[in-house]
Amino acid sequence: MSNGQHKNGNFTSTLGFVIACVGSAVGLGNIWMFPYRLGQYGGAAFLIPYLLFILLFGWVGLSAEFAVGRKARTGTIGAYGYCFAARGREKTGKALGWFPLLGSLGIAIGYSIVLGWVLRSLAGAVTGSLFETDAAAYFAQATGAFGSVPWHFIIVAAVSVILLTGVTKGIEKVSKVMMPLFFVLFVILAVRVAFLPGSAKGYEFLFVPRWEALLKVDTWVMAMGQAFFSLSITGSGMIVYGAYLDDKVDIPGASVRTALFDTMAALLSGLAIMPAVFAFGIDAGSGPSLIFITLPGVFRQMPMGRLFAAFFFLSVSFAGITSLINMFEAVIESWQTQFRISRPLSTLLCGGITFLVGVFLEEESRTGKWLDAVSIGIVPVGAVLGAVSVYYVLGYPKIREELEKGHKGRLSEAFGFAAKYIYVPLTVLVLILGFVYKGIG
Repeated sequence: MSNGQHKNGNFTSTLGFVIACVGSAVGLGNIWMFPYRLGQYGGAAFLIPYLLFILLFGWVGLSAEFAVGRKARTGTIGAYGYCFAARGREKTGKALGWFPLLGSLGIAIGYSIVLGWVLRSLAGAVTGSLFETDAAAYFAQATGAFGSVPWHFIIVAAVSVILLTGVTKGIEKVSKVMMPLFFVLFVILAVRVAFLPGSAKGYEFLFVPRWEALLKVDTWVMAMGQAFFSLSITGSGMIVYGAYLDDKVDIPGASVRTALFDTMAALLSGLAIMPAVFAFGIDAGSGPSLIFITLPGVFRQMPMGRLFAAFFFLSVSFAGITSLINMFEAVIESWQTQFRISRPLSTLLCGGITFLVGVFLEEESRTGKWLDAVSIGIVPVGAVLGAVSVYYVLGYPKIREELEKGHKGRLSEAFGFAAKYIYVPLTVLVLILGFVYKGIG
């Protein structure tokens, strides 16, 4: 790890780093939640608070996690230990670091199950079996107890194999392939659905502004939650990517670019999904049912629907796998570093635990309860711990030094003010509102 080089390797370029981070940020929430929320909470009007929160969280939130990872040259547990060592409490910091790390592992367990459903649907689209039965019945088969064990295992095994090869050969190379393909496939889908009769109603749902929505508290709450969780600010995952970052990289600039590409992916998802849903007069329900029940019904009615269904589920697989890679890597690096075990052993332990716990949660209701518990009760706490540890425990002056490496000139005073007095309180608010609303991400 001398001269800014982590023993696991570093990202070879800023572009590779940004693409990997976009891969982590772009996930299932962008695809099944953002389009519905955009339409439900004011159409184009929703974009105003959403973009404000995206820019804020990207600018000072992502920057904090990237910077502390690079400064400590290690992932979650070591980075928290580094922050608290500034106060003579390194052991306390390492102990607290376990909480966001468990959040990453908990999300990975649930996420791998859902990706198993996606992979099963992809196979069904390719073979045609997805269209031979009712979509709800097909989904019910996949989400029953032990209903998708082989697909679930393939996902966990594939991610584990990718991560066994390290940062540059695994994370970076896979992200450079999967994320561009995700955008290309969704552009193809968006262009195709634009020619469907009745698709205009979908664009109206998405983009006709209903300004009165800005006067409703729920609009701002949901925009904040969507932005926060969309960027994968968990106090864990983005820290480990920062640990693999060269000192020459402009972290605030890379953070903003990550946020912008993530927003582009969310908007593209809306353009590919909602016009098709409205063209066939199907209820634009949110959550897993949109992907696994509603859209197969749409594809069944479309010319060449089998091909476009395959494109859709393949692109969703790419988005989900790149997110899962980040969750795994956060856990793998910390166990590898803290327990002084080999990367292959750490990877196998992470993959094994993820699969063995998840296999008993494959039933849809259990998966939903598990993900709700983790996303409402653990992940936001980790985000709060991360924000407070960086900007208050370590302190803004010290993290500012790291943020200014590779950055042209000094950071503006507005950055420090936004970080300490707007961003950190908002992370606490996200945690509280998550309990009040029973989930806002």
